[in-house]
Amino acid sequence: MLTNIMYATIYVTDQDRALAFYTEALGMEKRIDVTGPDGRFLTVGVPSSPVEIILWSHAPSAGQPVVREAEVAPGPLILEFDDLRRDFEVLRERGVTFTQPQPEDYPFGVRVEAVDPDGNRISLRQQRRAEG
Repeated sequence: MLTNIMYATIYVTDQDRALAFYTEALGMEKRIDVTGPDGRFLTVGVPSSPVEIILWSHAPSAGQPVVREAEVAPGPLILEFDDLRRDFEVLRERGVTFTQPQPEDYPFGVRVEAVDPDGNRISLRQQRRAEG
């Protein structure tokens, strides 16, 4: 029976650059960094969360676009924040590129889209707090 999500994969063209972005700009921690028969296996994760994100090396010539057009759909990675409007300013100061000038309100909460150095879209969300 299914028990957990172990990994999600983000394709990157430079693992060191991606590692710096996901740890230094977004605040994740490096979990695994080993070289194996298939190449470097590199993961990051949110502190205190069991889910790990594989930063998998993938050349642009193999179909991973470096620059993407703006889309309405969320990115392959959705990260949750407890105060997205506050954290938006911190992330922008750390060099994170956003597709909108400010987070926007939606029925489910607050959201803003960012892009990593390879053009992967990252959806940043804050769930609507229950009114009580």
